[in-house]
Amino acid sequence: MNISKFTSDKVKERMDIEEVVADYVPLKKKGQNLWACCPFHGEKTPSFSISPAKQIYKCFGCGKAGDPIQFIMDIEGIGFQEAIRHLAGKYGIEVEEEQERTPEQEQAQSERESLLIALGFARDFFVKNLSTPEGKSIGLSYFKERGFSPSIIEKFDLGFALDGWDNLLNAARKAGFSEEILLKAGLVLQKEGDPKRIYDRFRNRAIFTIHNISGKPIAFGARILTKDKNQPKYINSPETPVYHKSDVLYGMFQAKKAIRDRDNCYLVEGYTDVISMHLSGIENVVASSGTSLTEGQIKLIKRFTDQVTVLYDGDAAGIKASLRGIDLLLEGGLNVKAVVFPEGEDPDSYSRKVGSEAFESYLKEQSKDFIGFKIGLFKDEFARDPIRKAEVIREVILSIGKIPDPIVRSVYAKEAGVLLDVDEEIIHAELNKLLLKSQKDHYSKQKEEQESVQPFEQFISSKAEISINELLKIQEREMIRMLVNYGWEKLEGQEMHLSQYLLQETEELEFETPIYAKILKMYRYKLAQNEIPDKDFFKTVEDMEIKKEIINLITPRYEISTHWEATHQILVNREEDDLSLTGFRTILRLKRKFVRKMLEEAKAKIKNAESERLGDDQVIEFQELYLALKKVQIEIDKELGIVVG
Repeated sequence: MNISKFTSDKVKERMDIEEVVADYVPLKKKGQNLWACCPFHGEKTPSFSISPAKQIYKCFGCGKAGDPIQFIMDIEGIGFQEAIRHLAGKYGIEVEEEQERTPEQEQAQSERESLLIALGFARDFFVKNLSTPEGKSIGLSYFKERGFSPSIIEKFDLGFALDGWDNLLNAARKAGFSEEILLKAGLVLQKEGDPKRIYDRFRNRAIFTIHNISGKPIAFGARILTKDKNQPKYINSPETPVYHKSDVLYGMFQAKKAIRDRDNCYLVEGYTDVISMHLSGIENVVASSGTSLTEGQIKLIKRFTDQVTVLYDGDAAGIKASLRGIDLLLEGGLNVKAVVFPEGEDPDSYSRKVGSEAFESYLKEQSKDFIGFKIGLFKDEFARDPIRKAEVIREVILSIGKIPDPIVRSVYAKEAGVLLDVDEEIIHAELNKLLLKSQKDHYSKQKEEQESVQPFEQFISSKAEISINELLKIQEREMIRMLVNYGWEKLEGQEMHLSQYLLQETEELEFETPIYAKILKMYRYKLAQNEIPDKDFFKTVEDMEIKKEIINLITPRYEISTHWEATHQILVNREEDDLSLTGFRTILRLKRKFVRKMLEEAKAKIKNAESERLGDDQVIEFQELYLALKKVQIEIDKELGIVVG
C-alpha cells in the first residue's frame, strides 16, 4: 500500500534538514549554512552544505542534492515511500496507507521485507535456544564463562544454534518461510550436486547477531564451542541483498549514540571485544569483525564522529601487519589514536583481568596519536640502523601525506621531526614531493579516463559543435537560475516582474537543453495562471530531476562574509542590486549564444551547398542569412561591450 498524501504532508511539515542529516554526519556551522564531509563520496575537506533556511543539502564535490526526503533515499538506498516511512518513524507520525502499489513495486519491497522478517525469526530462534537444556549447558555456559551478564546477552541478541542439520530449517518451514527466502538470507545451504538437500548453515555454535544501523538483524557470526580442528573458529553469513559486510561494523547500532555523545569511536577486532567493553561501561566501540577495514566502514564511523581510537592486541608482529588500516582511516579524514595492550592480551581478556575502572584508566593513559604510536613501534629497530631509520621516516611521511587537512598535516610533521630527530623542513620537503606526485597521478588518471571515453580524433571532429552546444546550455541554465531565484522581484521603477520581462524577451526562443526546457514550460504554465512560481514551489514537484536541478540553481557555492562590508568597508556588487541590468545582460548573452549556433549552422549550409554544387541562388540565400546573423551578433556584442579584434 502507498502512503497517503496526508501522511506525506505531515512528514514534510515536521521534517528538518539539520536534524535528519545530523543522524548520519557531524555538522559544523560556517556562515548561514552547516557543513560536513559528504557521506556519499570520499572527500578530504567538507564540501557538503546544508541550508536550514532553504531546507536543502548540496554536495559541491559529487553533486548530490535534495531535501530531507531525498537525503534519506540517497543514504539508505530506498525509495520515496520507504523514506517517508523512515521519517515518519523518526518524528512519531502515524502512517496512513492509500492506494495499492504496482505489482513490480510490491515484489521489490516484499523480498527485502521477507528477508528481514526471516532473519528476525532466526534471531528469535537462536535466542530461545539458550533456554533449552542443550542451549543452557553449552551456549549459555560459554557466555557466562566470558562474564556476559543476562542484560548484555539480551542487548546484543546473543544466541545458540543447536546441534543438528535442520533445526532452524524445520522451524522456519513450520512458520511459513520458503526455502528460497531462507537461502537468500544465508540461513541455510544447498548441497552441491543435490539441490534438494538443504541444511542449516549454523550448527552447534554460539551465535552473535549482526544488526543494521536501525537495529534489525541482517546477519550472524557463529563461534564453534568444541575443539574440532577441522572446523573454522568462526563462520559468518554470506553477502545478501540486506547484508554487505564491507558497509557494516559489529555493534554500531548499540554504539552510535555513545559515539556521538563522546565524540570518539573505539575500533576493535572481534565480537567479544565489543561486548566486554560494554560490560566495562564503555559503549562507544565497534568491531571490524576480523576483516580489513573498508572505505564503507570508515564512512560509517565518520557519520557519528571524526575521532577514532584503534585498540591493538599485545602482538607486535600483528600490529605491524595491520598498520594499513591506520592509513585508510587517515585518508578518510579521521583523527586517529591507538592503544596497545600488554603482550598476550586483547580488549576482552584485559578488561576481565583488571576490571572496569582500571581498564578505562588504561585506555585514557595509553592512548597515543598515530605518529607517536607508529614511531614507537619501530624505535628499537632503527636505534642502531640508520638505513632502517630512513625507511621508517619515509613510512611516517607516507602516513602524514594521507591526512586531508593541511593544518593537521603540518602539526604532525612537526611532531614527527621531534620524535625522529629530523629537521622539520626535510619532512615538509618530502611531504610536498609526495603531495605533488599524488596530484599529478590524480590528473593523469582523470586524463586517461576522459581519453578512453572520447578518442582524440572524435574530439577534434566535433569540437566546434560541442563548444557551442555547451555554451548555449550554460546560458539557458543562467536564465532559468534568474527566474527561479528572482522571478517574483519587480524591476526598478516598473510594475513588471523580472519573470515577465525574461519570458517576453525569449518568447520566440526554443530551449534545447531538455531539463531547462521542461522547467521553462512549467514556469510559463504557472505564469499563465497568474502565479509566479518560487523556490518552494519547485522543491515540492514530484519530478526528481527537476527538484535536483532547482536545488543546484538556488544553492550558492560561497557566502560573502558578514564582516566584509561592516569591518573592511569593502562593498561587493550583487546581481540582485540591479535586476534590470542583470536581466538585460542575461537576455543578451542568451540571444548571442543562439545567434552563434545559427551562424555555425548557416556556415555549414553554405559549405554543403558549394560542395554539392547547388544553384547560385541557394548559395546566395545562405550567405545573406549568414551576413544578417553576423550583423545581429555585432549589435549584441556592442551592447555587452565585447570587442572583437
